[in-house]
Amino acid sequence: MKPTCILQKTMNILIVILSFFFLFPLLHLVASIESCLNAVCQIEAPVVRFPFWIQSQQPKICGFPGFSVSCNSEGQTLLKLPYSGEFTIQEIDYSLQQLWINDPHNCLPKRILSFNLSGSPFDGIYFQDFTFFNCSLEYLKYRYNPIDCLSGSEYTVYATSNRNAFMYLSSVCNLVKTVKIPVGLPDYEPELSWDIGNDLRLSWDTPSCGKCELHGGRCGYKSNSSQGIGCCSVPQNGIPRSARYAITVGLGVPAVLCFIVVLCCLCGKIKYYSSRHDPIADFRTTVAPQPIVVGGLDVSTIESYPKLVLGESRRLPNPDDNTCSICLSEYKPKETLKSIPECQHCFHADCIDEWLLVNASCPICRKSPQKLPAVDVP
Repeated sequence: MKPTCILQKTMNILIVILSFFFLFPLLHLVASIESCLNAVCQIEAPVVRFPFWIQSQQPKICGFPGFSVSCNSEGQTLLKLPYSGEFTIQEIDYSLQQLWINDPHNCLPKRILSFNLSGSPFDGIYFQDFTFFNCSLEYLKYRYNPIDCLSGSEYTVYATSNRNAFMYLSSVCNLVKTVKIPVGLPDYEPELSWDIGNDLRLSWDTPSCGKCELHGGRCGYKSNSSQGIGCCSVPQNGIPRSARYAITVGLGVPAVLCFIVVLCCLCGKIKYYSSRHDPIADFRTTVAPQPIVVGGLDVSTIESYPKLVLGESRRLPNPDDNTCSICLSEYKPKETLKSIPECQHCFHADCIDEWLLVNASCPICRKSPQKLPAVDVP
């Protein structure tokens, strides 16, 4: 058997093996994403996705234990805490891993008196002590605002975290209870009475998907039979970024290998016919071309470039700079971008990091960023 035929058969086998390893995981990944689409209880309700899942709309594999939610007849998204009952979810921030909840019956202060996060995956971020007081109706003549849903025809209920108000109310009213409330911010300025419009702010640590969400990805189980958590890109134009990359590699590698096989066969035939017509062909010296070395920047220089997290307005120094010129994807809120100091051009942080490792120039203007000076190690 001729060497060229052996080489061709070997390359064909290699193409089949590589295609299997690249395309099989791709098909599994796409199937997993399609089975866990975003869901909502109504149009203006928070978007529900992993680790949360709506029991009536999504399969159990689309959520994490302790994060199941439901929809009531009014279209509210309900989260049930083991020892506190059901609350409406007002908002979910997947990148910060935080959510805001309130009472579906519009009497949050009553729920706060028995609020307990035990047995749930959630915890408060910033707690503040509020004390509830039961006062007589004569107290209505003072400037404090009562809690209507807790007050009765013969008494009025107030809540405060202000020390001066606490001291005064203690002298004229009956103390009901002091509770720790997960408020919104550490510098939160409390009112003298609890405002029913203020939501409770909670967070979760597990599963840890904040970094994935911040970079525009989406968390989920790696497979239907695995409890491992993975991160995949957000679908764009029907196909996820990771899927497009896998398709490019899965189809590109076999195509390159086929090209190499054809090229080897052509070179073999050219060499054979050349040797028949040129007696001194075996004595000619062939000089191999020298590889072109493309030098990139060092990691320390790349890491020193400024980063920014894109806001909801997607406002950048250059108003026309709304698309990453490397991956050709439009910027989205909460994505991390990085700019080159010499020209102020912005890109996805992951994209420009990979580019500058092998190309020491801006992809747009081709300016060469300066490297950090070398540090002498004693």
